[in-house]
Amino acid sequence: MEVHQLRYFCAVAETGSFTRAAEREQVAQPSLSQQIIKLEEELGVRLFDRLGRAVKLTDLGQLFLPRARTILNELRAAKEEVTDKQSSASGPVTVGVIPTIAPYFLPARISNFCRKYPQANVTVFEDVTARLMDRLRAGLIDMAVMALPMRGHDLECFPLRTERLFAILPKDHRLAKKSSLLLKELRSESFLLLRDDHCFRETAIEVCKHARVLPRVIFESGQFSSILAMVGAGLGVSIVPEMALERRSDCHFVLVADERASRTIGVAILKGHFLTGAQRAFLSHLQAHSEARAAKGHSAS
Repeated sequence: MEVHQLRYFCAVAETGSFTRAAEREQVAQPSLSQQIIKLEEELGVRLFDRLGRAVKLTDLGQLFLPRARTILNELRAAKEEVTDKQSSASGPVTVGVIPTIAPYFLPARISNFCRKYPQANVTVFEDVTARLMDRLRAGLIDMAVMALPMRGHDLECFPLRTERLFAILPKDHRLAKKSSLLLKELRSESFLLLRDDHCFRETAIEVCKHARVLPRVIFESGQFSSILAMVGAGLGVSIVPEMALERRSDCHFVLVADERASRTIGVAILKGHFLTGAQRAFLSHLQAHSEARAAKGHSAS
């Protein structure tokens, strides 16, 4: 049983004519008649009495008509509901984010988004890259904000911003007053870095490797706040992304001038994953905010 067969049946019942029904449905009259015959064959009953040019519902046709109308009305309502949902920015948005981005990048953006789209319901899940990828591929989150590039042919990634890297030095360090430095100047220092499961650890190690520096790591942590406290106590040096800079009295941030001393962050989604209106609006919101920031930076320069 096809939906168009139900439409044709209701049209004939309401117009009392195969010809007028065909005109209303904008289909050739023989095609409409053939579909009514197929519907009757499938049901195993006659729905209409053909009385010359007149068409009249049989008793079984009269019994079937309200059911057919109900089905068509339900389908129409379902289509309208889905269309409205897709076009409106309402409903859930589940975002994954890595810890080295979450506290610096998302709060203001989510706050602005929720004010703009009060019917959206944003949920944030913070975790390291590997576990976020598992959740993304399992459909447990809609998108993930993380460092790029990400490996995987099943991913579609949207860069948001590229930021510079900075060395964290104790306030009385010999290089603390410099505006920039090269990593080779820190070759003899003790390093405090994030744990292996944090992707920024890999970023820092890669930058050091490119500078031909093998960092001597004496402390590992899962958060920048612990590292900052340790550096402030004079236990060593570290590297942080630009967004993690903060005013502190016990340490200084110095720009790392080495080539490739930067990281790019962006949003990853699964290719082919359907995004609702709210989810598309959130992705667009992140992109627009980043484009505005980039334009402001170019203007300032």
